Amino acid sequence: MKDSNIALSTGEILLPAHGLNYEKWAVVACDQFTADAGYWADVEKFVGDAPSALHIILPEIYLEQRAQRIREIHGAMRVYLGGAVRVAVPEGFALVERETSAGMRQGLLACVDLEQYDFAPGSRSLIRATEGTVPERVPPRAEIRAGAPLECPHVMMLIDDPERTVIEPAFDDPGRELYDFDLMMSGGHVRGWALENGRALRVFEALARLRETCGGLLYAVGDGNHSLAAAKQCWEDVKGGLSAAEFDSHPARYALVELVNLHCPALKFEPIHRVLFGVEPQEVLAAMRESGAFAAGGEDVRVAFAGGEAGFATQGHPIGPLQGFLDGYLRSHPGAQIDYIHGEDALRALLGRNDAVGFMPRAFDKAELFPYIRAHGALPRKTFSMGEARDKRYYLEMRRIGR
Repeated sequence: MKDSNIALSTGEILLPAHGLNYEKWAVVACDQFTADAGYWADVEKFVGDAPSALHIILPEIYLEQRAQRIREIHGAMRVYLGGAVRVAVPEGFALVERETSAGMRQGLLACVDLEQYDFAPGSRSLIRATEGTVPERVPPRAEIRAGAPLECPHVMMLIDDPERTVIEPAFDDPGRELYDFDLMMSGGHVRGWALENGRALRVFEALARLRETCGGLLYAVGDGNHSLAAAKQCWEDVKGGLSAAEFDSHPARYALVELVNLHCPALKFEPIHRVLFGVEPQEVLAAMRESGAFAAGGEDVRVAFAGGEAGFATQGHPIGPLQGFLDGYLRSHPGAQIDYIHGEDALRALLGRNDAVGFMPRAFDKAELFPYIRAHGALPRKTFSMGEARDKRYYLEMRRIGR
């Protein structure tokens, strides 16, 4: 079942086989805890040799090992297809209810049409990026997907549905239960149900009504922007050699994502912090003052380092001038490095070094998101995070995309 007018399709959804340890299987999104080797070491210790999504994803902290790890990922996927995964939903959607630190978040697992997704600046497509895409972050994900028989997504896609007409009504009668378990590493609890047949049809009908009033923007990528961009790149690489029938039905044309209503009370927008390494803090502060984009004494951007803290004000939201300043500083200081950190505690844990400076911009109001994208296009990269790191989507459900 699919509808090109709303860029949506049902799909065959796979889960770990009965009897496997789901807590060991489900792993947080690969772009979390990128500066916390201890977190991923603890995950590896907990999982051990058990079948797990850990073995079919590439945590970004291991990007330098990507050639070897990608070979291992493809091999693990083929092994898992031999018995560690099962068809849980032959054709349909899945409802997902996730307990997070901000409350209960509800979502709908579905396939979106990559033909109607464009992450380029100024895009007017039905599916758009919320933030700028960093080109160098796409190839590792594309290399995994290009040779992969499975996709196991962490993409969360937002819909702007203030009347709660699409996702929420399906939970009134959730149907056949798929899973119910605690997530590892204090990730909360997750439950899932199959949404099939006539109940799935009601989702199409509700999204068609929302499409009429969406102003040309029906879906905005909340989390997993670079993974979706990689899926798009792989589809572009494949589609030129397909027949008309293959073009219409090829599994690589679609990507499995979790749709979440922007108006879900448990969906919190948190700022993504930045940290520079290999710099002199007072020199960085002086450069900020000299740039003309920051006024001392405000709270739009807080700057922290081993010796203290300072606050700055900006005109409008600070993320644009802050990212512009950091990009320029990195160009003029080739020995400096940047990382993007979720959570103030995680950032401050890195500031014991004398050569580190942390930047904490104020949060972006989620009510501004869809109007901003319609008017101006994507925000600067890494503007916001949907919740704390442990609240991110965990890899769990899968879908076949190749042989």
